[in-house]
Amino acid sequence: MRNTTLCYIEKDDSYLMLYRNKKKNDENAGKYVGIGGHFLENESPYECVMREAYEETGLTIKPVYRGIVTFVSDKYECEQMHLFTCTEFFGTLTDCNEGEIRFVGKGNLKSIPMWEGDYIFFDLLEKRNDFFNLKLVYEGDTLVSYAVDGVKIR
Repeated sequence: MRNTTLCYIEKDDSYLMLYRNKKKNDENAGKYVGIGGHFLENESPYECVMREAYEETGLTIKPVYRGIVTFVSDKYECEQMHLFTCTEFFGTLTDCNEGEIRFVGKGNLKSIPMWEGDYIFFDLLEKRNDFFNLKLVYEGDTLVSYAVDGVKIR
């Protein structure tokens, strides 16, 4: 199982999103995702998300750890993603070699292409202030079930 991080940088009721359209063989191609990526050897979740945020955006962030999302898939490698949000950051936004970055209003999130499970953890981020655990099970690119804090919802 691979370990990754994902961070939603917030500004003016918007999230900084990355539209994945530049990387070859990208399982996220054509979708919007947050900022983040894979752990390097010996990195903590905080070190990884801060490094990835700087590499992808040029921003230095102060992340808040919000949850763990486990992805189970019959098509892709299983993944444990450490989810962060951030309202404190500085630096100059730069171009990303993986896609186009832009702020998307929270009210517009349901109108952009994302993984179905991403809509679920956006909902959890908005409704909860505590740390949560989300498990998403996909068959191909279709979400077939999910559980929050060990309780199966679908």
